[in-house]
Amino acid sequence: MTISTRGRYALRVLIDMAENQRDVYIPLKDMAARQEISEKYLESIIKVFVKEQIVTAVRGKGGGYRLSRQPEEISVEEVLLLTEGTLSPVACAGASPSCRRMEDCRTTALWQGLNQVIHEYLSSYSIRDLMAGAGCGYDYII
Repeated sequence: MTISTRGRYALRVLIDMAENQRDVYIPLKDMAARQEISEKYLESIIKVFVKEQIVTAVRGKGGGYRLSRQPEEISVEEVLLLTEGTLSPVACAGASPSCRRMEDCRTTALWQGLNQVIHEYLSSYSIRDLMAGAGCGYDYII
């Protein structure tokens, strides 16, 4: 499993919003400049969060974006699932496995266990945790 730039940028921009959140909306161009991400690419990422009501958007003068929820209410797992689609290390460990050999496969339990570790670990971190820069959750050694 590799997290794409989309997932990594999504985390960066949500941290940016959380750190710069005031009573005003944050213009896209400001976030793009601070994070050195193109406005067009950033807009495509933020649209997903607006649709899922993680971010609120306002158009026009004084418009921009801000978090709809508190940073501690937004897990890294949620963000990456929205941007990556899946976090499963292999297809048979995903939400709807379809391998015809699954019943007889001797590695199924391994992949399902790894999948569980990934989800538990990522759900143990929130945007607030990333803002603080401190570790939290489980200390897995893989």
